[in-house]
Amino acid sequence: MKTAKATRVAVQSAARLVKNGGVIVYPTDTVYGVGCDPFNEDSVKRLFKIKGERTNPFPILASGIEDVEKIAQITDEALKLAKKFWPGPLTMVLQKKPSLPNIVTAHLNSVAVRVPNHDIALELIRQSGGLLIGTSANKTGKKPPRTALEAARQIGEEVDLILDGGMAPIGASSAIVDLTGDRPKILREGPIKSDELLSA
Repeated sequence: MKTAKATRVAVQSAARLVKNGGVIVYPTDTVYGVGCDPFNEDSVKRLFKIKGERTNPFPILASGIEDVEKIAQITDEALKLAKKFWPGPLTMVLQKKPSLPNIVTAHLNSVAVRVPNHDIALELIRQSGGLLIGTSANKTGKKPPRTALEAARQIGEEVDLILDGGMAPIGASSAIVDLTGDRPKILREGPIKSDELLSA
């Protein structure tokens, strides 16, 4: 396991690792994430092992809405919410497109997507091809880490690189809204409250 300060050069190295099938830990606006190329099924299988006892689908972080469109159907409601809350701590569950491997979504027809409000994360995602798995960098059931050190203690030995970008500013997982049904359904309140989401 190698930890590197999140300089421009380190971000470039991390993106190269992702493109070559690596699994890395990186900072976001909410908590530290662990991820890989969502189109590399071997890397995704490895990520399931690292997380341990996980059967849930993986969320995807994107560098912008145009990247989200590669893997998900963007509805009018989703566009409205994206304009108001992205980049930021809102994850939207949308209908997935066939381009995304089924292993990522645990064979569901939907995918959870988000554009983080964090310069290092956005640059890393951009250089990795625009999309990166963005699950929290902890063992399943344990506390999501706010620092590189907390992530290292949980999964450090099992990943290829940890990018240290200081403390994650928000320190709590994102809000989640499901837009796949007739009406928006809030699955988790996070830094954005339910009434804010519903009024938007």
